Amino acid sequence: MLEATGPNAQQIEYWNEVSGPKWVQLNDSIDRLIAPIGARALDLAAPKEGESVLDVGCGCGNTSIVLAERVGSSGRVVGIDISGPMLAEANARRDREGLTQLSFENADAQSHDFSGDRFDLVFSRFGVMFFAEPVVAFESLRKALAPEGRLAFVCWQSPEHNGWMTLPARAAVQHLDPPEPPPPGAPGPFAFADAERLRGILEDAGYGDVVIDGVEIQIDVLGGRSLDDAVDFMSDMGPAGAMIREASPEAAAAARGAIRETLAEHEREGRVELPAAVWLVGARNG
Repeated sequence: MLEATGPNAQQIEYWNEVSGPKWVQLNDSIDRLIAPIGARALDLAAPKEGESVLDVGCGCGNTSIVLAERVGSSGRVVGIDISGPMLAEANARRDREGLTQLSFENADAQSHDFSGDRFDLVFSRFGVMFFAEPVVAFESLRKALAPEGRLAFVCWQSPEHNGWMTLPARAAVQHLDPPEPPPPGAPGPFAFADAERLRGILEDAGYGDVVIDGVEIQIDVLGGRSLDDAVDFMSDMGPAGAMIREASPEAAAAARGAIRETLAEHEREGRVELPAAVWLVGARNG
């Protein structure tokens, strides 16, 4: 396991000991929710056959596998992540698919030495919002790019625009003590909610031709499951899951009941559609 040191030590510890194992358990459910958004980011990235790609915050390897299929056997994809448990799942998936052009690195992209590597594309699906020093991290990633290499990723807009995560949390806090809100821009899912701050980070890191497009969609949190299964899922992940993990059994049960009521209020014809909003980001080296 990657040693929890350096500026991102807290994130390394969290994604190896808390969130990573949980994410592996929920990977298929999570991927069903965010794969359509990731597909838009992949279209923006436009990986080509024979290209070399770095997948940042690759997690369980879902996007890495798609990238490897896009670049083909003549290309190369390297997935990098700080979570050992998630990379174990990624390696197992890679082996099952027989994708010899795909490999994984258990490393911190902010501080990893990419010398000797030159990628045509640096890509990420919700994996770049956790850097303690984002300018330093994106500069390191830019140095890993070929001279005309490109950057493409997707990240969340503000919590207010992502009710699929925040509505269950608001229901849960009726029975739980809410955590202290993080300062704006702190590492976490909503670190890049401010598009102008994000643009400044990328430009300070040396990128050019920065494009940031907002996309609003509806996410069906049922995803073909029962309402009770969706409650289990929403109680395990995101802001609500973080609070419930710290609660007493009685308070946790009450919070889960409140989440169920909230989801039931939005159920229509076997779907529970809640709002989501992301930034699709593209840029070039220099």
